[in-house]
Amino acid sequence: MPKTLDGQITMEKTPSYFVTNEAPKRIHSMAKDIKLIVVVRNPVTRAISDYTQTLSKKPEIPTFEVLAFKNRTLGLIDASWSAIRIGIYALHLENWLQYFPLSQILFVSGERLIVDPAGEMAKVQDFLGLKRVVSEKHFYFNKTKGFPCLKKPEDSSAPRCLGKSKGRTHPRIDPDVIHRLRKFYKPFNMMFYQMTGQDFQWEQEEGDK
Repeated sequence: MPKTLDGQITMEKTPSYFVTNEAPKRIHSMAKDIKLIVVVRNPVTRAISDYTQTLSKKPEIPTFEVLAFKNRTLGLIDASWSAIRIGIYALHLENWLQYFPLSQILFVSGERLIVDPAGEMAKVQDFLGLKRVVSEKHFYFNKTKGFPCLKKPEDSSAPRCLGKSKGRTHPRIDPDVIHRLRKFYKPFNMMFYQMTGQDFQWEQEEGDK
C-alpha cells in the first residue's frame, strides 16, 4: 500500500481478501483503523456466476450440477468447491470479526448496487466520511449488460461500463439444483443477517419465504 497523506483516502480491492484466512490478521497488523467494504450478493447467484466465468476460460470443465454435489442422489452439496464455499459469508465474516469491529465494515448489497447504484454509493460515501458527490446523475442502466454504467455528467468522455468478463449469460441450471442450493445456504444466510444486522432478503428475492 502506498503512503497516505492527511486528507487522502487510499483504496485497494481484491475479491479474495474476504475469503482468505490470513488476510484479516495481516491487514490488522498493517492498519487496525482501516475501513473495510464488502460487496455481497445472493450466494446461489454468486456461485453460478463464478462457474460461468470459469467455464468461459475452461469450456471442458464438468457441469455445474456435477461440481455442486458430493452426492447428487442424496442431495449433498460439496462445500469444499470454492464456488460454493465463498458464498458461506457467515463463516468468512467470523474470521474478520476476530480482528475488526463491525463498525469498521460496510456490507454493500450486490443486488441493490444494480437497481439503485446511487443509493448504495451514498452509503459508501457516508461510511468513508466523504461528501456525497456521486449521485443518480452519474449512472445510467445498460440493458445489454444488465448493469448500471458510470458516467461523468460534466465530462464528454465515454461512460465506464463493466468489462467483457462481466454480464455473461448464465447457463441453465436444473431448478432442483437451485432449490437444494437455496436450502443449503439459508441457515448460513440467516446467521449472516444476524451477524451484520442487515437483512439482504435473498430468500424473499428468490421466492423462498
